[in-house]
Amino acid sequence: MSRVYNFSAGPSVLPESVLKQAASEMLDYNGSGQSVMEMSHRSKVYEEIINQCEASLREVMNIPDNYKVLFLQGGASSQFAMIPLNLMNKNKKADFVITGQWAKKAYQEAQKFGACNVVASSADKTFSYIPQLDESKFDKDADYFHICMNNTIYGTRFTKLPNTGNVPLVADVSSCVLSEPIDVSKFGILYAGAQKNMGPAGLTVVIIREDLIGNAQEITPTMFNYQTHSDNGSMYNTPPTYAIYICKLVLDWIKDLGGLEKMKEINEKKANLLYDFLDNSKMFKGTVVKEDRSLMNIPFITGNEELDKKFVKEATAKGFVNLKGHRSVGGMRASIYNAMPVEGVQALVDFMKEFEANN
Repeated sequence: MSRVYNFSAGPSVLPESVLKQAASEMLDYNGSGQSVMEMSHRSKVYEEIINQCEASLREVMNIPDNYKVLFLQGGASSQFAMIPLNLMNKNKKADFVITGQWAKKAYQEAQKFGACNVVASSADKTFSYIPQLDESKFDKDADYFHICMNNTIYGTRFTKLPNTGNVPLVADVSSCVLSEPIDVSKFGILYAGAQKNMGPAGLTVVIIREDLIGNAQEITPTMFNYQTHSDNGSMYNTPPTYAIYICKLVLDWIKDLGGLEKMKEINEKKANLLYDFLDNSKMFKGTVVKEDRSLMNIPFITGNEELDKKFVKEATAKGFVNLKGHRSVGGMRASIYNAMPVEGVQALVDFMKEFEANN
């Protein structure tokens, strides 16, 4: 059996060495005589796994001591409610920049809990750019300011963070976490679904500044209160044990590679390969303004729907899978997360050249 090149937006490709290690430990983890899947989350052996995972994440992301790392469930989408329930507690107000579907969903959910101000939106051009932010539109009394740092569907990313002053900056980093260094201290909360760059689906990681914990609204369900998980070391209930174990292996892989500086270098090389081809192609073209292009998600089109379909079909037959664009925008999208090797992107570009020549 040969492995395909998987360009899925998530759940996405995982490092092959991680999969091999997980396979080798499937029946017997570290001499325990059992799989991580079946061991008690309260056992000493599992406690070691979750502690190592947190320690590695802190090391790789250089997380300051006054931040808690929480391993939760419910996907990034649960955070759309958890964040306002825990943070919209003083003035019942929050600011949002709408740069895609997930930012919009976070905004819509938060409206159930308070007043939500849209600072800027790029909906007018199908979210193909990051809007310029006018600081005079920022609400100085907002309880938090929310952005989606990398937009999986539309292939845009923030290259410059908004200056929110004393208002905590909250960012959904689901599709860019661990892809390059990030200054955690500039944020109140960073949150991510793990299934793009950290591990398999089922785990959600929240990195939260300690002073933002413990002020949840009275209506907040126990499981939606950050205090619950902070006080119990992410063990109030059974955490997503196997997903945390895989995340630990992914973090070990990043450390062995040379950390996030090295990861960024590799990711820029991959993205440049594909963007350079798109910029010079007569058939294919990217859909995002150059200055806001994502390193992780690259949407592109031919301009002809039938040709797009033909390309996806032929690409799949050649072992380049999950290249179909999101149903809301069509076209194609190559998600080139950390675990996609440079060779995979080069092979895709070679195939695209061949397809262009033949069509």
